[in-house]
Order: sequence, then C-alpha cells, then structure tokens
Amino acid sequence: MKKFVFITVVAIILFINPLTGYSSNDQTTNSFQVIPDESIRLRILAHSNSDADQDVKREIRDEVNKEITKWVETLQNIDGARDVIESRLSNIEEIVQDVLQENQIDQSYEVTFGDVQFPSKVYGDNVYPAGVYEAVLITLGDGKGDNWWCVLFPPLCFLDFSNGTSVADADTNGEETELAANENKAEVKFFLVKIFDWITSLFA
Repeated sequence: MKKFVFITVVAIILFINPLTGYSSNDQTTNSFQVIPDESIRLRILAHSNSDADQDVKREIRDEVNKEITKWVETLQNIDGARDVIESRLSNIEEIVQDVLQENQIDQSYEVTFGDVQFPSKVYGDNVYPAGVYEAVLITLGDGKGDNWWCVLFPPLCFLDFSNGTSVADADTNGEETELAANENKAEVKFFLVKIFDWITSLFA
C-alpha cells in the first residue's frame, strides 16, 4: 500500500510542473508575495455578500489598514508589532464603529487578535495553505460574507491577495485576461494540492 502511495505522490509532483506552468522563473517573479513565517495578518469577514455589506467591508479594510500601517511602519520585529496592535485594539474598534455609523448601518461587530483559522486559498498563481495564523480578525454582523485578508506585519496590505497584483494595478486594462489565465492554472494547482494532502494523510 505504501509503495503505491509513494508512486502516486511522485507522479503528481511530476505532473504539477507542466499542468500549472510552474518554473523557477515563476517563483522568482512571484517572490514578492511570499509571506514570512513571522507575520501578522488582517482578516475581515463581511456580514453577507450583498453589495452594501461588501462595500462597507472594503471601506473598513482601507481605514484599518491605513491606521495600522502607521503603527508598524518603523518597527523591526514581530514582538514590537504584536505589542502595538494588541494595545490598540480599541482604536480598531472605533474605526469599525465610525465607518458603520457613517454608512448608517446598525450592525454588530467584533475585533479580536490571536490565532485565527484560515482556509486554503489560491490567489493569483500562488497557493496559500490552510492553517492557524496570528491575525487581527474583524467580524461584521453574522460574518457570513466573503472575507478579505492581507499581511499587516511586515506591511504587505498594498498587495491584493485576491488576484496577486497590487491594489493600485488591479483595475488596469488588459489585467482581466492575465488574471483569467492565472486563475485557470491556479485551479489546477489547487486541485493537485488537495489530492497531495489527501494522499500524504494516508501515512498519518
């Protein structure tokens, strides 16, 4: 049985490269998206997928990110970033409350900081594995809508992890064709990753 599993795993690895178009050059090109082991994320769960709830999620994202970036931009280690963020959670709560009030939305919210479960995600041409990561978690209302996340420390929130490009470039002409191609490759890669995870779990 183990021999069969080993052969299957090797076969999958051999097929990943031609199917996804992965190469050492791709790794170099996308190296700016590598998330350090010592990092703090920001994750925001929208109340629902309605346009209004998604819009307010993005507005809160922008305001919170702008504020926290100021706090951590001169810090050199994660311990300092952790202390600053943890001591200022009330400031983040005030930002969330202000945005909701400005939009005349009567909605509950919760801001926490600690270990947060993240599902596996394929963003652009990159696979980010599921796991528990240190993060600021903002839950709006029921928290049933699409989520958004980025890395607060080191400051990587200028990247849009939903498509693998910078936020400023996300709406440029010609971007959609490239993103569609990346999504197709990423879907294949993610499928193979899930198979690989299942096969390796057989050894456990």
